[in-house]
Amino acid sequence: MLDRPSSPPPPQASPLPSGSLVSSRNLATESVLSPSGRDTRLDVCRALCLLMIFINHVPGQYLEYLTTKNFGFSDSAEAFVLISGLSVALAYGRKFVPSQRLFVTLKALRRAFTLYVAHIMTSIMTLAIFAAGALYFGRQDLIGEINIRPIVENTEQGIVAMVLLGHQLGYNNILSLYAALFLMVPGILWLQSKSKTLLLLSSASVWLAAGVFKIVPPNFLDEGYWFLNPFSWQFIFVIGIVAMTVARERGELPRLPALTVVAGAYVALSCLWVVFSWWNLERSFGLPPVLTGFDKTFLSVSRLLHALALAYVIVTVPAINNRLRLPEGHPLVLVGRHSLPIFIFGTILAMGGQVLLFVVDRNMVIGTLYVAFGIFLHFAYARYLTWLKKAQRPVAVAS
Repeated sequence: MLDRPSSPPPPQASPLPSGSLVSSRNLATESVLSPSGRDTRLDVCRALCLLMIFINHVPGQYLEYLTTKNFGFSDSAEAFVLISGLSVALAYGRKFVPSQRLFVTLKALRRAFTLYVAHIMTSIMTLAIFAAGALYFGRQDLIGEINIRPIVENTEQGIVAMVLLGHQLGYNNILSLYAALFLMVPGILWLQSKSKTLLLLSSASVWLAAGVFKIVPPNFLDEGYWFLNPFSWQFIFVIGIVAMTVARERGELPRLPALTVVAGAYVALSCLWVVFSWWNLERSFGLPPVLTGFDKTFLSVSRLLHALALAYVIVTVPAINNRLRLPEGHPLVLVGRHSLPIFIFGTILAMGGQVLLFVVDRNMVIGTLYVAFGIFLHFAYARYLTWLKKAQRPVAVAS
C-alpha cells in the first residue's frame, strides 16, 4: 500500500477518517469526554487506521479484501495524516502563545526527531527480517522485494541514503512523512495564529505547486522520489489542524445538511467507481493529474476530497459519530492511545508476514491466519503498554 505503484494505481479508501474525531459538539464539554477528560473517538479512529495499515501491509490474504481501501479513492494513509493534524491542534495548538512558542517549537522538533529515529529503526528491522528470510529459507529473491536491492548493491551509498531519507523501503514511508510534517508544525501554528484563511491558502498553494511542478524530495539511489510527498500531504495535515482549532474555538464545526448530502454522494460515487473499476473513463480534460487523477504521491484531488467528504459525513451524522465513543478500557481505545509503539510493532509484524507469505508461495489461508493473529497481538501489546504505564506511576506513600 505504501510502496510506489505503477501508474496510475487503483486508489484506496480511508478507514474511518479522522474527521470523525472533530465532534459536532465541543470536545471540551458535555459528555463527549471520558472521565479522564480524553475524547476516546480520537483513539478509536487512530486505532482503526493502525489496524487497516497493518492488514494492508501484508498483501495477499483474505482480510485485505475487507478493508475500506477497496471502497473508495483514499485509504488509511490519508486518515492517518488527517488524524495527525487533529492531534497536533489538540496537543500544541492552544499552547502556541507568545510566551510558550519556543517551548512548543522545541517540543515539536523533538517529536520529529523521535519519528525519524522510529523510521530508521523500522527500516533496519525490515532489512534484517528480509535478510533473515533470504538466509534461512534460501530465498535470495527476497532481496529483490520492497526496494531492498539498491541498498544491497550499493551498500555504502545505500546506508547514507537511508539515514538521510534519500532511500525508503516499501511499506516503510509513513513515519518519514510524519516526521517531515512535524518539522513544519511551528511554522503552521505561527501562520494560523495570524490567519487561518492565510494558512489554508498558503497550504493549498504549496500542495498545488507540488502537484503541478512535481516538487518532491528526491531519492538518491535512483531517479525517483518520495512515495508520500510531504509538500503535498501537508495540505490534509493543515486542514486537520484548522478543523480542530475551529471546533475548539466555536464549540462545533458548521453542520450544513446540504453539504452532508453532497459529501455522502461523493463517498457513494467513489465507492461505485472503485467497486466497478471505472478507471478507464475519460476525466483528464487536459488538466494536471493532481486535479484529475488518483495519484497518491501528490495527493490528487479525488483522494483528498474523498477523505474529507467521508470525514464530514462521520462528523455530522450522529448515528455514526456516537458509535465511535467507546469506554477508556476498550481494546480499540488502548491501541489508539499508544499509536507510535503500536505502529512500530505493526510494521515489524507486517514485514514478517510479507516474508512468511513469500516463503509459503502466497498461501492466502496462512496469510489470513497470520494477520488475524497479528491483530490479536496488537490488542495484547496495547494492553501491556497500558499496564506498564500504570505500573511506572509513583505510588503515594502515607506519612
